[in-house]
Amino acid sequence: MNYQELAKLIIDKVGGEGNIKSLTHCATRLRFNLKDDQKTDEQTLKSTPGVMGVVNKGGQYQVIIGSDVANVYKEIAKQTNILNEGEGTKEEDKRSPFAKVIDTITGIFTPILPAITAAGMLKAVLSLLVVFNVLTTESQSYQIMNFMADAAFYFLPILLAASSAQKFKTNMYLAMMVGGILLHPTFITMVTTAKETGDAIQLFGLPISAVSYSSSVIPIILSVWFMSYIEPIADKVSPKAIKFFSKPLITIFIVGTVSLVVLGPIGYMISDAISNGITTLESVSPWIVPLLVGTFSPLLVATGTHYGLVPIGINNRMTTGYDTVIYPGMLASNVSQGAAAIGVGLKSKDSTIKQLAYSAGLTGLFGITEPALYGVNLRFKTPLYAAMIGGGVGGLFMGILRVRNFSGGSPGLLTLPSYIGDNTLSFFYYACIGAAISIVVTFIATLILYRDPVVEETSEEPIKPVTNAKLNINGATILSPMQGTLHSLKHVDDGMFSEEILGQGVAIEPSEGTVVSPVNGTVSAVFDSKHAVGITSEDGLELLIHVGIDTVQLNGEGYEYFIQKDQKIQVGDKLIQFDLEGIKAKGYKTITPVVITNSAEVGDILTANESPIKFGEEIIKVMK
Repeated sequence: MNYQELAKLIIDKVGGEGNIKSLTHCATRLRFNLKDDQKTDEQTLKSTPGVMGVVNKGGQYQVIIGSDVANVYKEIAKQTNILNEGEGTKEEDKRSPFAKVIDTITGIFTPILPAITAAGMLKAVLSLLVVFNVLTTESQSYQIMNFMADAAFYFLPILLAASSAQKFKTNMYLAMMVGGILLHPTFITMVTTAKETGDAIQLFGLPISAVSYSSSVIPIILSVWFMSYIEPIADKVSPKAIKFFSKPLITIFIVGTVSLVVLGPIGYMISDAISNGITTLESVSPWIVPLLVGTFSPLLVATGTHYGLVPIGINNRMTTGYDTVIYPGMLASNVSQGAAAIGVGLKSKDSTIKQLAYSAGLTGLFGITEPALYGVNLRFKTPLYAAMIGGGVGGLFMGILRVRNFSGGSPGLLTLPSYIGDNTLSFFYYACIGAAISIVVTFIATLILYRDPVVEETSEEPIKPVTNAKLNINGATILSPMQGTLHSLKHVDDGMFSEEILGQGVAIEPSEGTVVSPVNGTVSAVFDSKHAVGITSEDGLELLIHVGIDTVQLNGEGYEYFIQKDQKIQVGDKLIQFDLEGIKAKGYKTITPVVITNSAEVGDILTANESPIKFGEEIIKVMK
């Protein structure tokens, strides 16, 4: 994949750099905040090789890339001056309140997920060591590993302060200082003493609640949000001569005081209310939420609103030590997405669909569902229904047994150890069974529901010819079918060829309008538009000669076939005659890819150097 070209195209099709307010990315998506989403070219983006889909929901314009998203993000950062942090001027935001909330949650929690995941997996390893009697809870090794794992949870307010400051466009280091105020050992000691003695904590007569904020979520977010309004005021009222120290002084004193007296206790009460609400719901019907999450998570992921569930799961773990409603349901949903894609791969007879479905399915089982969702399940619909059925059944099972997740992570098979805790393996076993139920039910439902789509013969991109020929290709050669200049496929302005999606090969810029056979073999594919021909050589090589780029739109004008499907051909036989200058005059590029479409099966492919080329000269040699 050419990240530089893909980044350039994405920038252009989202309305240009001037239309981008900010950009972040998660595991699979570029997440744009745009000034005007009407300036985008969504159809072109969706059809761009390297882009798996586009979602405009939750206040964000999301471009789904897949596992290469970090490389594309870095390239966009190189090509633009987009800043995602600092104290920039705030523009009018016309998004709905719901869209703003989802965007804020996503922007705050996405950056800290790696730290929480690392801490959770350390906890899981520690629990395993205790369960199998490798360590005891009294050993120093246990205690050291335990505080290492606890670090991200205990200092969660500081992590959230940093990401919240980026989202609310305020000073990150002052925000982290506010987090430090809430966690300072002296304050913790005062809270402990006040709880034991009943004495009040006061600041200049203002009462401070005896509340501990370690591992808390909402108090620091409220505090940093408040700081984003106080800091500009402090900047305005500070004399220029002393602004360097007066601005942070005013900001931290006001925000720190209000956080301890007002916002911290309010945030604590909100967190406690959410936790109590979940507990009450569990006592009445513990299976309802995991069932709903397992069933409908694919739709939330498709709209980009699934991050609204993440803080609930985190808050549950921070207040009660575990989550029984969000992450178990998402585990069932994610593995079901992967199972549905793999089911498509098994049942499909189309080799292209098979390859995509298997690779996307594996990543789905491991917790990254966007490739499976956008590349397979949403595309064919029936596997999506199967995934929702399997996710619902698995979520119901884990809800009934009240399976506990202790450390989060991206829900999938790789994070099953996050269900190890309370020095028991019971919840881990139940989570494994629940995941297995989801996979099996989804897989069976997919095999029943899925059917390969009917492919029209007039589709723009030619279908790979099917051949039963045995490959005997060591030393096989392909001669030039044209006269002109030889290039690498990177010169072709079409990602299907330049990124070698259809296969490896070369490209020729023709100097005359004749195409002859480069091999001895059989014509395996012809097209109504006459702009391309598929050939299967006697050696078993499957070739595609595609004259020009986007020339299918000419509907055969300027092209003439001299062959028929299934016709036997020899090297040098005339295949196509085309009007070279006429095609150029209509604005089409005539560069012609010559591609081995089964190149993944044939071994190493050696190509001639870029240079002028004549009919019959060797351009490709295959080494098995």
